[in-house]
Amino acid sequence: TAASRGRRAGLLAALGVGAGCLFHTVLAAVGLSALLAASDLAFTAVKWAGAAYLVWTGLAMLHARRDTAGPSPERPARSGNPFWQGALTNALNPKVALFFLAFLPQFIDAGAPGQAGALVVLGTLFNLGGTGVNLVVALLASRAAAGLANRGGAGRIGPWLQRAAGAMFVGLGLKLALSSR
Repeated sequence: TAASRGRRAGLLAALGVGAGCLFHTVLAAVGLSALLAASDLAFTAVKWAGAAYLVWTGLAMLHARRDTAGPSPERPARSGNPFWQGALTNALNPKVALFFLAFLPQFIDAGAPGQAGALVVLGTLFNLGGTGVNLVVALLASRAAAGLANRGGAGRIGPWLQRAAGAMFVGLGLKLALSSR
């Protein structure tokens, strides 16, 4: 997102992915992730919703009007709000829910009181680290794209980055749709 739509969009997308992780942290704390793990119907419904959203977003990126001026933080996003795209992409991924359900409880004593609170603390710490990494990746990707723009390459590479990102979203959506658990 940062490479194809600019630094601001990339940072917003990284924060959106973090918001999606917070969503899964809360789900794990209240036990809804366990429902996804135990119910094939619930898992399949979330999986298909997530796959449909990824494919829809990817197709929108593939069909977005090409702007040869390159990414700009002042220009509004043409492919939707990057924060909500990141948040929905992560929130609608049942594998993230299963990761939180499988990973976080390993660090909590089964007999200890306040397990839900401990899950929230651990999930938040995990999310802070992951969001930090995503923000750095967004900054590096936007800097690389800006370097191309300064050398006159953004007009040529920008549309290809947008297409590549769109194709990646479609591919991830199809992979999610065709995956078993």
